Amino acid sequence: MKVILQQDVKKVGVKGDVVEVSDGYGRNYLLPRKLAVEASVANLNSAKVKAENKARKIQQEADEAKLLGAQLEKISVKVPVKIGKDGKLFGSVSSSDVAKALKTNHSLNVDKRKISLQNEVTGTGIYDAIIKLHPEVATKIKVEVVAG
Repeated sequence: MKVILQQDVKKVGVKGDVVEVSDGYGRNYLLPRKLAVEASVANLNSAKVKAENKARKIQQEADEAKLLGAQLEKISVKVPVKIGKDGKLFGSVSSSDVAKALKTNHSLNVDKRKISLQNEVTGTGIYDAIIKLHPEVATKIKVEVVAG
């Protein structure tokens, strides 16, 4: 029996897959629980259209991420921090500080979980940060730590 999965099913497939399962498994488990629908011509055409729309949406997100990455490469961010007498930082500079600076200085909303500083920030200076905008797109920006 051929079915189109409506949800991810362990050891069978992911949502949208057309899979061949035994008749009993399909009729007694997958169909009653609405985990799958029978693979009729109409359902196959519907699944094909949904897959094409999903692929188009993923491509559009990747293109938008590439454009944003090109904009971010030109940007450097200043992060003001408190400095002690001997030049050491009070606290640390984190990805949330970089995200706040991007939002206040450049009006760009970037999730702090997508930002990672390459080196440990030990004092004032210029550091590199990598921003993962999309699974395929990552960009590098300069973060300038200044006394403030």
